[in-house]
Amino acid sequence: YPFIDTFLPYFVASRSLKTLPVFRDALMAFVVASLVLSLIGVFEFAKGWLLYIGLEDALGAPWGQGYYLRRDGNLRALASTGQPIALGYVFAVALGLSLYLRKWAPNRAAWGLGLMLLIGGLIAPLSRGPWMGAAAIILTFIATGPSAGLRLMKFGLAGVVAGSVLLASPAGETIVAHLPFVGTIDANNVTGRQRLLEVSFQIIMQKPFFGSFLARYSSAMEELRTGQGIIDVVNTYVRVALESGLVGLALFSGFFIAVALGIFQSMRSLADKNGELHLLGRVLLSTLLGILVIIFTVSSITVIPVIYWSVAGLGVGYVQMLALAKAPAKTPGIAPRTGFKSEATKYPVEG
Repeated sequence: YPFIDTFLPYFVASRSLKTLPVFRDALMAFVVASLVLSLIGVFEFAKGWLLYIGLEDALGAPWGQGYYLRRDGNLRALASTGQPIALGYVFAVALGLSLYLRKWAPNRAAWGLGLMLLIGGLIAPLSRGPWMGAAAIILTFIATGPSAGLRLMKFGLAGVVAGSVLLASPAGETIVAHLPFVGTIDANNVTGRQRLLEVSFQIIMQKPFFGSFLARYSSAMEELRTGQGIIDVVNTYVRVALESGLVGLALFSGFFIAVALGIFQSMRSLADKNGELHLLGRVLLSTLLGILVIIFTVSSITVIPVIYWSVAGLGVGYVQMLALAKAPAKTPGIAPRTGFKSEATKYPVEG
């Protein structure tokens, strides 16, 4: 399973994408699939009907995921991901990747429709972690672009205006009640996550270096057992630290930090800050940072690890693509090329 769900997605994403058109196709495939998934999620939310929940009995394959969950009387959509937060996570990632694909949309109407569909899908699971991740993606994307300060000011002003209009609407109170930290609906989920951090820290410090695979079943964790009879470690970093200690947490987090730094440094080396290569780097960096925010609120279940290993692989592939394009030619008898006339000839654009 680690080979299939971890190594293989990372290896394929990091080694097979070597040109911009191939990157474009890969990102487009994920976003289009997410649009289909969004239609399913919005339908489930609107109709109060989980479309995939009967598959376990029909196939005779118990999964242990996928059951009816409600928040403030509304059904939290799952589609085929098994968990509301996993579904919201998919849409947050798709939203980030779609920022690269905007210029290839048939027209503005098609782009706007797709964007609204992804936002609708992001709302349907009623999961606040992916909302925070999506906000981090958008803010990082703006901050790494040209005229970042001015664009952030405009974005903040637009947010204030839109927020004021929403708060003044009849749905304003309901919207605020669902927001993280300030909302009152299922506020115990936030306090529960805070308590998880406190209890887990005490346990981690008992075996700080390499942890224990049985740490989550210790007596100290019993107070976190839910009404469903499970101890849900809803934080990927905490679970890694419990099972592998601070050494394992450093290795896990350090990998993503190294990829993010590699993307950022590769972006900075580009002369054209308005070009497609720089845009791709901004999108991959923003999406990766958004993922790191989301997995602070959820354990690595269902599709979550497959996607974050794949996105990290995309980041490594991006760094390698730029590094190879800058490497001098090694053809015998021919002097290495040290300069390029334009960005278009510097990087491969056709596969």
